[in-house]
Amino acid sequence: MAEVKTNTHTNDDLIVVKDLVKYFPIRSGFFQRVTAQVKAVDGVSFTIKRGETLGLVGESGCGKTTVGRTILRLIPHTSGQVLFDGRDVFSLRPRELKEMRKEMQIVFQDPFSSLDPRMPVGESIMEGLVVHRIGTPQERWERVIELLRRVNLEDFHAKRYPHEFSGGQRQRIGIARALALDPKFIVADEPVSALDVSVQAQVLNILMDLQEQLGLTYLFIAHNLSVVEHISSRVAVMYLGKMAELADRMTIFEEPLHPYTQALMSAIPIPDPRKAGSRARIILEGDVPSPINPPPGCRFHPRCRYAIPGLCDKEEPEFKDYGNGHFVACWRVEKEAGWNK
Repeated sequence: MAEVKTNTHTNDDLIVVKDLVKYFPIRSGFFQRVTAQVKAVDGVSFTIKRGETLGLVGESGCGKTTVGRTILRLIPHTSGQVLFDGRDVFSLRPRELKEMRKEMQIVFQDPFSSLDPRMPVGESIMEGLVVHRIGTPQERWERVIELLRRVNLEDFHAKRYPHEFSGGQRQRIGIARALALDPKFIVADEPVSALDVSVQAQVLNILMDLQEQLGLTYLFIAHNLSVVEHISSRVAVMYLGKMAELADRMTIFEEPLHPYTQALMSAIPIPDPRKAGSRARIILEGDVPSPINPPPGCRFHPRCRYAIPGLCDKEEPEFKDYGNGHFVACWRVEKEAGWNK
Protein backbone atom coordinates (compact mmCIF):
# COMPACT_ATOMS: atom_id res chain seq x y z
CA MET A 1 0.00 0.00 0.00
CA ALA A 2 1.29 3.45 -0.91
CA GLU A 3 1.84 5.87 1.93
CA VAL A 4 -1.19 8.12 2.28
CA LYS A 5 -0.55 11.70 3.38
CA THR A 6 -2.73 14.70 4.01
CA ASN A 7 -2.12 17.98 2.18
CA THR A 8 1.09 19.61 3.50
CA HIS A 9 3.10 22.59 2.34
CA THR A 10 6.75 23.63 2.03
CA ASN A 11 8.76 26.83 1.66
CA ASP A 12 8.46 26.48 -2.12
CA ASP A 13 4.72 27.20 -1.88
CA LEU A 14 3.67 30.78 -2.58
CA ILE A 15 -0.04 30.12 -1.93
CA VAL A 16 -1.36 27.79 0.75
CA VAL A 17 -5.13 27.31 1.01
CA LYS A 18 -6.38 25.43 4.09
CA ASP A 19 -9.99 24.29 4.51
CA LEU A 20 -11.37 27.29 2.62
CA VAL A 21 -15.14 27.71 3.02
CA LYS A 22 -17.41 30.26 1.36
CA TYR A 23 -21.20 30.15 1.88
CA PHE A 24 -23.61 32.65 0.36
CA PRO A 25 -26.71 33.24 2.55
CA ILE A 26 -30.19 32.98 1.04
CA ARG A 27 -32.60 35.43 2.66
CA SER A 28 -36.37 35.43 2.52
CA GLY A 29 -39.38 36.86 4.27
CA PHE A 30 -40.19 40.37 5.40
CA PHE A 31 -37.25 40.49 7.81
CA GLN A 32 -34.85 38.95 5.27
CA ARG A 33 -33.77 36.20 7.59
CA VAL A 34 -31.21 33.65 6.43
CA THR A 35 -33.16 30.52 5.50
CA ALA A 36 -30.45 28.56 3.66
CA GLN A 37 -26.84 28.68 2.49
CA VAL A 38 -25.33 28.18 -0.95
CA LYS A 39 -22.26 26.09 -0.20
CA ALA A 40 -20.15 27.43 -3.07
CA VAL A 41 -16.80 26.38 -1.58
CA ASP A 42 -16.84 23.83 1.20
CA GLY A 43 -13.50 22.88 2.71
CA VAL A 44 -10.99 23.26 -0.14
CA SER A 45 -7.24 22.81 0.45
CA PHE A 46 -4.34 23.07 -2.00
CA THR A 47 -0.99 24.78 -2.56
CA ILE A 48 0.57 26.65 -5.50
CA LYS A 49 4.34 26.58 -5.87
CA ARG A 50 6.37 29.63 -6.82
CA GLY A 51 6.56 30.10 -10.57
CA GLU A 52 4.05 27.40 -11.48
CA THR A 53 0.58 27.43 -13.01
CA LEU A 54 -2.15 25.53 -11.18
CA GLY A 55 -5.11 24.86 -13.45
CA LEU A 56 -8.45 24.76 -11.63
CA VAL A 57 -11.19 22.97 -13.59
CA GLY A 58 -14.73 21.67 -13.15
CA GLU A 59 -18.29 22.13 -14.35
CA SER A 60 -19.94 25.55 -14.27
CA GLY A 61 -21.10 26.35 -10.76
CA CYS A 62 -18.58 24.10 -8.98
CA GLY A 63 -16.99 27.06 -7.15
CA LYS A 64 -13.83 27.72 -9.22
CA THR A 65 -14.27 31.48 -9.56
CA THR A 66 -15.38 31.80 -5.94
CA VAL A 67 -12.12 30.14 -4.84
CA GLY A 68 -10.06 32.63 -6.83
CA ARG A 69 -11.92 35.69 -5.63
CA THR A 70 -11.94 34.54 -2.01
CA ILE A 71 -8.17 34.00 -2.06
CA LEU A 72 -7.75 37.63 -3.16
CA ARG A 73 -10.30 38.86 -0.59
CA LEU A 74 -12.49 40.29 -3.34
CA ILE A 75 -15.30 38.52 -1.49
CA PRO A 76 -15.22 37.70 2.25
CA HIS A 77 -14.54 34.12 3.34
CA THR A 78 -16.74 32.10 5.69
CA SER A 79 -13.89 30.14 7.30
CA GLY A 80 -10.50 28.67 6.51
CA GLN A 81 -7.07 30.15 5.92
CA VAL A 82 -5.05 31.45 2.97
CA LEU A 83 -1.31 32.05 3.31
CA PHE A 84 0.47 34.20 0.72
CA ASP A 85 4.25 33.99 0.99
CA GLY A 86 3.78 32.93 4.62
CA ARG A 87 1.37 35.77 5.52
CA ASP A 88 -2.23 35.13 6.55
CA VAL A 89 -4.31 36.99 3.95
CA PHE A 90 -7.54 36.96 5.98
CA SER A 91 -5.98 38.52 9.09
CA LEU A 92 -4.48 41.55 7.33
CA ARG A 93 -5.57 45.03 8.33
CA PRO A 94 -6.77 47.43 5.59
CA ARG A 95 -3.38 49.13 5.16
CA GLU A 96 -1.54 45.79 5.09
CA LEU A 97 -4.07 44.40 2.62
CA LYS A 98 -3.58 47.39 0.34
CA GLU A 99 0.15 46.71 0.29
CA MET A 100 -0.39 43.03 -0.45
CA ARG A 101 -2.71 43.85 -3.36
CA LYS A 102 0.37 44.98 -5.26
CA GLU A 103 1.57 41.37 -5.17
CA MET A 104 -1.77 39.65 -5.95
CA GLN A 105 -3.75 40.57 -9.06
CA ILE A 106 -6.56 39.16 -11.23
CA VAL A 107 -7.37 38.93 -14.93
CA PHE A 108 -11.16 38.83 -15.30
CA GLN A 109 -13.17 36.60 -17.62
CA ASP A 110 -14.95 39.43 -19.46
CA PRO A 111 -12.35 42.00 -20.56
CA PHE A 112 -14.96 44.51 -21.71
CA SER A 113 -16.93 44.78 -18.47
CA SER A 114 -13.72 44.95 -16.42
CA LEU A 115 -12.56 48.12 -18.21
CA ASP A 116 -14.09 51.57 -17.65
CA PRO A 117 -15.70 52.53 -21.00
CA ARG A 118 -15.22 56.25 -20.23
CA MET A 119 -11.49 55.97 -19.60
CA PRO A 120 -8.66 55.53 -22.15
CA VAL A 121 -7.01 52.16 -21.62
CA GLY A 122 -3.71 53.84 -20.73
CA GLU A 123 -5.38 55.46 -17.73
CA SER A 124 -6.97 52.13 -16.74
CA ILE A 125 -3.56 50.47 -16.76
CA MET A 126 -2.10 53.40 -14.81
CA GLU A 127 -4.81 53.43 -12.17
CA GLY A 128 -3.05 51.03 -9.80
CA LEU A 129 0.11 53.11 -9.94
CA VAL A 130 -1.90 56.22 -9.04
CA VAL A 131 -3.70 54.51 -6.14
CA HIS A 132 -0.41 53.27 -4.67
CA ARG A 133 1.40 56.56 -5.45
CA ILE A 134 4.12 54.89 -7.46
CA GLY A 135 6.31 57.10 -9.67
CA THR A 136 5.83 60.52 -11.24
CA PRO A 137 3.21 61.11 -13.97
CA GLN A 138 5.95 60.75 -16.60
CA GLU A 139 7.25 57.52 -15.07
CA ARG A 140 3.71 56.11 -14.90
CA TRP A 141 3.13 56.87 -18.57
CA GLU A 142 6.42 55.21 -19.49
CA ARG A 143 5.35 52.16 -17.49
CA VAL A 144 2.04 52.02 -19.41
CA ILE A 145 3.87 52.07 -22.75
CA GLU A 146 6.24 49.35 -21.54
CA LEU A 147 3.31 47.14 -20.49
CA LEU A 148 1.44 47.63 -23.77
CA ARG A 149 4.53 46.54 -25.66
CA ARG A 150 4.87 43.47 -23.42
CA VAL A 151 1.41 42.29 -24.51
CA ASN A 152 2.07 43.05 -28.20
CA LEU A 153 0.10 46.30 -28.47
CA GLU A 154 1.26 49.66 -29.85
CA ASP A 155 2.08 52.89 -28.00
CA PHE A 156 -0.84 54.80 -29.55
CA HIS A 157 -3.31 52.26 -28.16
CA ALA A 158 -2.89 53.90 -24.73
CA LYS A 159 -5.13 56.81 -25.77
CA ARG A 160 -7.93 54.69 -27.22
CA TYR A 161 -11.11 53.56 -25.44
CA PRO A 162 -12.15 49.94 -24.72
CA HIS A 163 -14.85 49.85 -27.42
CA GLU A 164 -12.20 50.50 -30.08
CA PHE A 165 -10.49 47.14 -29.43
CA SER A 166 -11.27 43.52 -30.28
CA GLY A 167 -11.93 40.97 -27.51
CA GLY A 168 -8.40 39.59 -27.70
CA GLN A 169 -6.89 43.07 -27.52
CA ARG A 170 -9.04 43.97 -24.52
CA GLN A 171 -7.92 40.83 -22.73
CA ARG A 172 -4.28 41.75 -23.39
CA ILE A 173 -5.03 45.18 -21.90
CA GLY A 174 -6.43 43.40 -18.85
CA ILE A 175 -3.20 41.41 -18.56
CA ALA A 176 -1.14 44.61 -18.86
CA ARG A 177 -3.19 46.22 -16.09
CA ALA A 178 -2.65 43.19 -13.83
CA LEU A 179 1.12 43.48 -14.39
CA ALA A 180 1.34 47.20 -13.62
CA LEU A 181 2.30 46.74 -9.95
CA ASP A 182 4.81 43.90 -10.54
CA PRO A 183 2.75 41.18 -8.82
CA LYS A 184 4.03 37.75 -7.82
CA PHE A 185 0.68 35.99 -8.17
CA ILE A 186 -2.15 36.35 -10.71
CA VAL A 187 -5.58 34.71 -10.71
CA ALA A 188 -6.55 34.21 -14.36
CA ASP A 189 -10.33 33.70 -14.22
CA GLU A 190 -11.24 32.01 -17.51
CA PRO A 191 -9.23 34.62 -19.43
CA VAL A 192 -9.72 33.05 -22.87
CA SER A 193 -13.22 31.54 -22.65
CA ALA A 194 -14.84 34.46 -24.53
CA LEU A 195 -12.22 34.52 -27.32
CA ASP A 196 -11.90 32.81 -30.70
CA VAL A 197 -9.64 29.75 -30.78
CA SER A 198 -6.86 31.48 -32.76
CA VAL A 199 -6.94 34.45 -30.37
CA GLN A 200 -6.92 32.10 -27.37
CA ALA A 201 -3.56 30.75 -28.48
CA GLN A 202 -2.11 34.27 -28.71
CA VAL A 203 -3.26 35.19 -25.21
CA LEU A 204 -2.05 31.89 -23.72
CA ASN A 205 1.37 32.31 -25.31
CA ILE A 206 1.60 35.85 -23.89
CA LEU A 207 0.77 34.54 -20.41
CA MET A 208 3.38 31.79 -20.69
CA ASP A 209 6.06 34.19 -21.98
CA LEU A 210 5.35 36.64 -19.16
CA GLN A 211 5.58 33.86 -16.61
CA GLU A 212 9.00 32.86 -17.93
CA GLN A 213 10.25 36.45 -18.08
CA LEU A 214 8.86 37.70 -14.75
CA GLY A 215 8.67 34.52 -12.64
CA LEU A 216 4.90 34.83 -12.18
CA THR A 217 2.70 32.31 -10.38
CA TYR A 218 -0.78 31.64 -11.81
CA LEU A 219 -4.05 30.17 -10.63
CA PHE A 220 -5.60 29.47 -14.03
CA ILE A 221 -9.36 28.91 -13.77
CA ALA A 222 -11.01 27.32 -16.82
CA HIS A 223 -13.46 24.73 -18.05
CA ASN A 224 -11.69 24.09 -21.37
CA LEU A 225 -9.44 21.13 -20.58
CA SER A 226 -7.38 21.48 -23.75
CA VAL A 227 -6.43 25.01 -22.70
CA VAL A 228 -5.58 23.83 -19.18
CA GLU A 229 -3.40 21.04 -20.56
CA HIS A 230 -1.49 23.58 -22.64
CA ILE A 231 -0.65 26.06 -19.87
CA SER A 232 -0.75 24.26 -16.51
CA SER A 233 1.99 22.65 -14.42
CA ARG A 234 -0.50 20.91 -12.15
CA VAL A 235 -4.27 20.53 -12.38
CA ALA A 236 -6.93 20.55 -9.64
CA VAL A 237 -10.45 19.25 -10.30
CA MET A 238 -13.43 20.59 -8.34
CA TYR A 239 -16.92 19.17 -8.03
CA LEU A 240 -19.75 20.91 -6.19
CA GLY A 241 -17.54 23.00 -3.91
CA LYS A 242 -15.09 20.20 -3.09
CA MET A 243 -11.72 19.09 -4.40
CA ALA A 244 -11.95 15.78 -6.26
CA GLU A 245 -8.39 15.36 -7.55
CA LEU A 246 -5.08 17.20 -7.85
CA ALA A 247 -1.91 16.06 -9.61
CA ASP A 248 0.69 17.12 -12.14
CA ARG A 249 -0.60 17.77 -15.66
CA MET A 250 0.60 14.53 -17.25
CA THR A 251 -0.82 12.35 -14.47
CA ILE A 252 -4.24 14.03 -14.54
CA PHE A 253 -4.62 13.73 -18.30
CA GLU A 254 -3.15 10.24 -18.70
CA GLU A 255 -3.93 8.46 -15.43
CA PRO A 256 -6.89 10.13 -13.65
CA LEU A 257 -8.09 8.24 -10.59
CA HIS A 258 -11.33 9.95 -9.58
CA PRO A 259 -14.41 8.80 -11.59
CA TYR A 260 -15.43 12.43 -12.17
CA THR A 261 -12.00 13.34 -13.56
CA GLN A 262 -12.14 10.25 -15.80
CA ALA A 263 -15.49 11.41 -17.18
CA LEU A 264 -14.11 14.91 -17.84
CA MET A 265 -11.07 13.56 -19.65
CA SER A 266 -13.18 11.24 -21.80
CA ALA A 267 -15.10 14.29 -23.12
CA ILE A 268 -12.01 16.07 -24.54
CA PRO A 269 -12.36 16.15 -28.35
CA ILE A 270 -9.71 14.18 -30.26
CA PRO A 271 -8.35 16.31 -33.15
CA ASP A 272 -7.52 13.32 -35.38
CA PRO A 273 -10.81 11.76 -36.62
CA ARG A 274 -8.98 8.49 -37.33
CA LYS A 275 -8.41 8.10 -33.58
CA ALA A 276 -11.87 9.23 -32.54
CA GLY A 277 -12.90 5.73 -31.48
CA SER A 278 -9.74 5.09 -29.45
CA ARG A 279 -11.20 6.49 -26.23
CA ALA A 280 -14.48 5.42 -24.66
CA ARG A 281 -16.77 8.30 -23.76
CA ILE A 282 -18.10 8.21 -20.17
CA ILE A 283 -21.60 9.66 -19.98
CA LEU A 284 -22.57 10.98 -16.56
CA GLU A 285 -26.19 10.38 -15.68
CA GLY A 286 -28.36 12.86 -13.82
CA ASP A 287 -27.81 16.53 -13.05
CA VAL A 288 -25.36 18.25 -10.73
CA PRO A 289 -27.00 18.41 -7.26
CA SER A 290 -27.87 21.77 -5.76
CA PRO A 291 -25.11 23.44 -3.71
CA ILE A 292 -27.87 24.55 -1.33
CA ASN A 293 -28.54 20.94 -0.32
CA PRO A 294 -25.59 18.78 -1.45
CA PRO A 295 -25.87 15.00 -1.07
CA PRO A 296 -24.37 13.35 2.04
CA GLY A 297 -21.11 11.45 1.84
CA CYS A 298 -19.20 11.87 -1.41
CA ARG A 299 -20.93 14.61 -3.37
CA PHE A 300 -20.34 12.78 -6.63
CA HIS A 301 -21.91 9.48 -5.54
CA PRO A 302 -25.39 10.02 -7.13
CA ARG A 303 -23.70 10.14 -10.58
CA CYS A 304 -20.82 7.72 -9.94
CA ARG A 305 -20.79 4.30 -11.59
CA TYR A 306 -18.41 3.00 -8.90
CA ALA A 307 -20.37 4.23 -5.85
CA ILE A 308 -20.20 1.81 -2.90
CA PRO A 309 -23.64 1.53 -1.21
CA GLY A 310 -23.56 2.27 2.50
CA LEU A 311 -20.21 4.05 2.28
CA CYS A 312 -20.04 6.60 -0.54
CA ASP A 313 -23.56 7.82 0.26
CA LYS A 314 -22.87 8.18 3.99
CA GLU A 315 -19.21 9.10 4.66
CA GLU A 316 -17.23 11.85 2.98
CA PRO A 317 -13.84 10.66 1.63
CA GLU A 318 -10.72 12.49 2.74
CA PHE A 319 -8.64 14.43 0.20
CA LYS A 320 -5.33 12.52 0.42
CA ASP A 321 -2.01 12.14 -1.32
CA TYR A 322 -1.69 8.63 -2.78
CA GLY A 323 1.89 9.13 -3.93
CA ASN A 324 3.95 11.69 -5.88
CA GLY A 325 1.61 14.55 -5.01
CA HIS A 326 -1.46 12.85 -6.52
CA PHE A 327 -4.35 13.92 -4.26
CA VAL A 328 -7.74 12.23 -4.57
CA ALA A 329 -10.96 12.19 -2.53
CA CYS A 330 -12.54 8.82 -3.41
CA TRP A 331 -13.47 5.71 -1.43
CA ARG A 332 -12.84 3.45 -4.44
CA VAL A 333 -9.26 4.70 -4.70
CA GLU A 334 -8.88 4.15 -0.95
CA LYS A 335 -10.02 0.53 -1.26
CA GLU A 336 -7.72 -0.15 -4.21
CA ALA A 337 -4.82 1.29 -2.20
CA GLY A 338 -5.33 -1.52 0.35
CA TRP A 339 -7.91 -0.04 2.70
CA ASN A 340 -10.61 -2.29 4.15
CA LYS A 341 -13.85 -1.53 5.96
